[in-house]
This record gives sequence, structure tokens and C-alpha cells, in this order.
Amino acid sequence: MAAESPELVETWNSFYRRYCKDEVGRIAQGERESLRVFYTDLVQYDPDLADDLLLHPEETLRAAERALAEFDVAADVSLENTSVRVSEFTQKTEIREIRSEDVNKLVSVEGIVRKATDVLPKILEATFECQRCGTLTQITQHGNDFREPHECNGCERKGPFELLHDQSRFVDSQKIRVQESPEGLRGGQTPKKIDVNIEGDVTGEVAPGDRVTATGILRARPQEDSTTFDLYIEGNNVEIQDQDFEDFEITEEDVTRIREIAGRDSLFEDIRESIAPSIYGYEMEKMAMVLQLFSGVTKTLPDETRIRGDMHVLLVGDPGTAKSQLLQYAQKIAPRGIYTSGKGATSAGLTAAAVQDDFGDGKWTLEAGALVLADKGIACVDEVDKMRAEDRSALHEALEQQQVSVAKAGINATLKSRCSLLGAANPKHGRFDKYEGIAEQIDLEPALISRFDLIFTVHDEPDEEEDSRLASHILQTNYAGELSAGGEDPKEAMESIEPDIESELLRKYIAYSRRECHPKMTEDARERLEEFYVDLRSSGSEDVVPVTARKLEALVRLAEASARVRLSDEVAMEDAERAIEVTMASLEEVGMDPDTKEFDIDIIEAGTSHSQRERIRSIKEIIRRIAEDNDEDWAPRDDILQMAEDNGIEAEKVQKELDQLKTKGEIYEPRNERFRVSG
Repeated sequence: MAAESPELVETWNSFYRRYCKDEVGRIAQGERESLRVFYTDLVQYDPDLADDLLLHPEETLRAAERALAEFDVAADVSLENTSVRVSEFTQKTEIREIRSEDVNKLVSVEGIVRKATDVLPKILEATFECQRCGTLTQITQHGNDFREPHECNGCERKGPFELLHDQSRFVDSQKIRVQESPEGLRGGQTPKKIDVNIEGDVTGEVAPGDRVTATGILRARPQEDSTTFDLYIEGNNVEIQDQDFEDFEITEEDVTRIREIAGRDSLFEDIRESIAPSIYGYEMEKMAMVLQLFSGVTKTLPDETRIRGDMHVLLVGDPGTAKSQLLQYAQKIAPRGIYTSGKGATSAGLTAAAVQDDFGDGKWTLEAGALVLADKGIACVDEVDKMRAEDRSALHEALEQQQVSVAKAGINATLKSRCSLLGAANPKHGRFDKYEGIAEQIDLEPALISRFDLIFTVHDEPDEEEDSRLASHILQTNYAGELSAGGEDPKEAMESIEPDIESELLRKYIAYSRRECHPKMTEDARERLEEFYVDLRSSGSEDVVPVTARKLEALVRLAEASARVRLSDEVAMEDAERAIEVTMASLEEVGMDPDTKEFDIDIIEAGTSHSQRERIRSIKEIIRRIAEDNDEDWAPRDDILQMAEDNGIEAEKVQKELDQLKTKGEIYEPRNERFRVSG
């Protein structure tokens, strides 16, 4: 096939007249900068031309641009140098499946933008002026090496030459790194990535975290001092996918099975028991995970305020209580999920970072972290308590505003992190102390804890009957594994841990529900949630705030998720009741003041309950009063304990508060067993 052969150019011209006349008109009027050609139209018009584009893309696209330059438009309009971009290329290639036989062919890959450089000018045709005789020489630039004239065409001397920028032709250029999407990976596979070099009007359109389809010519460049080559894509087109959490193939047969499951009386129990079936118990925690996976409905108000539909759940528990397995199962069952451990994660690794490496030719580039890569999915972060405090602080914006702001090395950008977060942590002292309040043992900042819709504690306490059932379950699970390892059929042994709904079908169920169901609140459900919220707010003493409006928003999300589980477009009374049940289970574990047995949101929001603050205030006042009565600067411990007991404060609690106040620096001990209030 001859490059830019008249027959090929005419074929393209004919194609344009039939399929692209309006698009060409918009380019001529300055509304567009490049012509978008749909591959499906090309296949329908001329399959041979479509094959040429696939197998010989460079020559075919050059002929396409020549045909566009010759297209009949207004006399004062030139379509010279207008790019032709291939859109909706149907023959997608997995990044990990790209091979040497694909080099110099047209390929199309899907994935997440991991990094992106700044948009920089790239010279295509350089015009040089000889400084001796003034002769102009034009040189077309190819590849990455800048070419200058060897000698002047006029005086035939070797320069010197000056580059004339105003008479040279430049184009915007950018590099992006595309990484495989997490939902396509199974079995602990490491995501593969490939660099894409793009030019023209498609530059500057994508940011790290965006899901894209990149189409272009696969190229190979030699590694330094090696016989192997690096692959990259010479980008022709990049299309941002407004792809939701649930966008993957669901057949009619799948829909039939999904609707059959939705009609079961035991629907919620079946789905709950299908979450990590090898892990015994945790009914309420698993129900919270089910509702988190189905998610509430994200809403955008007329003033463009966004109300998130994603829920954040935190599991705090003793070691060895299978929290990590729950997180890993949630990541596996979610149509789009990312798992990471907080122990080795930095704020940059979780959110986003400005990095300097050879990708951007030594310049700073933006790299997406786990929460950005999990956009419109679920991020499972284990060992949140092991993270440094400054790294945890980066989560605040990502959880509530669902975005990540980066301001570093001259880069100011905002990336999307519209994901749910399922976190796990250990208690402050490694194991729960039954004599200490639960909230005081969660070693996380109150500002971070308050952003979780639901918090559950997982205790490991001896219970003969429960331990017997757990032991039987674990041993049966191991027996099934032994049978499988020995080549025997473990089916009978697996019956007790076999999920009611197989994991792949459950993934499709979640995806189908989130795609098809956008439930609206019924009047009955709205009144029930309002009644519950108002009753809870008025249930405590006058100075105690049981819950805030943030908890009401969480109730709405939970109720909407419950309706989605039923594949319903209406949030009914049963959904409101289920949301209340799960919320109460969470509040009873971490939101109840152990002294007054009242709900107090300050336990979560501020880290101390109202009764504890009053107790601290009283103890400080007692120290001041005793010191004043003794004409001293300090008060003896025994006197403090006695006066506190006379005021109805237990000695054990006084002792504990004294130790904590001393640790915080609010009181100090100038002499042994003598205390003084700071300041």
C-alpha cells in the first residue's frame, strides 16, 4: 500500500462526505480543532479501510489528514494540519497482553491515569536563519531528538543558526501514564502500566485518577545499552470514560438470576451471609458492609452542592478478630476496589503526590494515590491506627469533600476521590480494656472518627458456647482446605461455608443495583427518620448532644442503600427501620456515655463525653480549692480523692483523670503526690 496514494485519499474523502460532513463544517467554523472518526462507521463503510487503519495506522492516518486538507470547504478556510482522531475503537487490548507483534499497529487500552505531566510545546517544523547570510532553512522534527541544519543552503557554511519561533510550527504535548483498572485484576495481580504521548487538543484534558480509553500507535524505543525495548503509545485519541462503579458486562441471564434473588424473603440474610462466609459471626458488621457496597444515592443540588452517597465504615477490634479478612473480601466483592495497609501508607500514597522522576523528564508530575484510584468504588484501608498522625490528616478532605487537593512544587490541583472507605484499626493499647470507655480506646483523632458513618468494635472475649461454634467453623473450613489440597472433592465439607450467592454473581448484583436503582424517599420513611432523629436529640439531658445532622445524612444513605438491595426505586418504611437498627447498633458501641448511659456525640466528635468534661472541670476546681485552703501552690492526692468522693466522684475515676490530665500537661506534679493546675 503506497503512502498517501490517490485511491486511499479519495476513499477517505468519500467517507468524510458520507459520515463527517457536519463535523468538518464545525472544524471549518472554528468550533473544533480535530476531526473525530468513529471506528464503527469506518467498518460499516469500508472494512478494508478499517483493516488498513488497524495494521498500517501511520500511512492510513496520513492519508486521512491529506484527504481532510483537500476537503471542499470555504475558500478562506484551511484544514491543513488538522488531526484525525479515531473514536470508539472496538478492538480493545489489555495492557498486560500487549506483545511485540502489536508494535506499529493501532491499539486501544483502558485504565486509570496514574501520572500526567504539564502540557508543554513541542516543535514539529523548525525554521532556522543563517546568521551569516540570512537564508531560511526548514527542518521537520521527528522523534525526541532536536535536529538542526548541517549547513546553510545559501552560503553552504555550518552556521551559526538561530531558531525563529514565530516561523516554526509548535503543538501542545503531554505524557500520561495509564494503569490497569483494579476491577479487572484478580488473584493479587500487580497492575501493569504504559506511557501514552499525546499532542494537540486532547492535551490538558485528563488528570490523575481519570478513567480513560487511550488509542494510538504502539511504538518501541531501545533501552540504554540493552537489546530490549520499552513500549509506549503514540497517542491518537484519549477519551475520558464517565464510567461508574458498576460499568461492566451483565447479561440477560444474569439479570434474571439477580431478580430471582431480589424476590427472596431472606434476601438480606442471604446477601449478608455471602460476605466472607468463611468468617464466623459479625452479623451487624457484615450488614453494614452490605449497605456500604450498595451505597446511597449521590445528589447534586441546584446550587451545585454535592451530597455524597458513599458511606464510610470503621472496624476497631482486638487482634486476631478477622478484620483484615473482612476488608480483603470487601475489596474482592466490590466491582471496583483498592486494598492498602495503613502501616506502610503515607499521605501521598493514599491521596496524591507531586513526584519527580524520569517520566516527566525530571520535572514534577502528579501521581494518584489509593483513594483517587478507587474513585467511584471502595477503598479498604487496614491498620489505620498505625499511620502517622500527619498522614491520617490527609484523609479528612478525601472522606468528607471526596476530593484531594495537592499544592506542591508549583502544582496546584484537585483530584476526585468519590469512594467509600472501609477502615480497620486496633485499640490504643492493642486490646480492649473492659474497665475503660470504648471511645477513649480508639486511638484516632476525633475529627477523623466523626467522618465515619458507622463505627463497630470487635471484642475477643471468652464465651464457652460461642467459642465452641467458632472453633467448629474454623476447623471445618481448614478441613475443606485440606481436602482440596489433597485433590479430593471438598464440596460436602464446604457446605457450611458455601455462600448463598456466589461472589461473581454478587458483584454483578451490586453493579446492576447501583446502575438501575436510584431510590427516592417515601413520605412514611422520611417521617420515620425525622421522628427517630428528633427523639434521639431530645432523649438526653439538656447539656448533652446525642447526635448531629451529620448522623441524619448517614441514616438517609443507609436507607437508600437498603432500598437498592431490594432493587427498589422507593425508600420504604422497612428501609428506614433497617437504617435505624444499624445506626443504633453502632451508637450503642461507641456513642454511649458509660457513666450516664446516654448517647453523647461528643464522645466521637470531641473525644470526651459531657460527663467526663464536667468531671475534669470539677477535679481541677477541687485542686485549686485545696491549694487555696492550705495556702500552698499544690494539693495532696489523698485530699483530692477525699473531696472528690464527697462530691460523688468515684476514686478510681479521679485517679484515672489525674493521670490523663498530667499526661496532657493540664496539671503537673511539682512534688510527689502533690498536684497543681497548669496556667
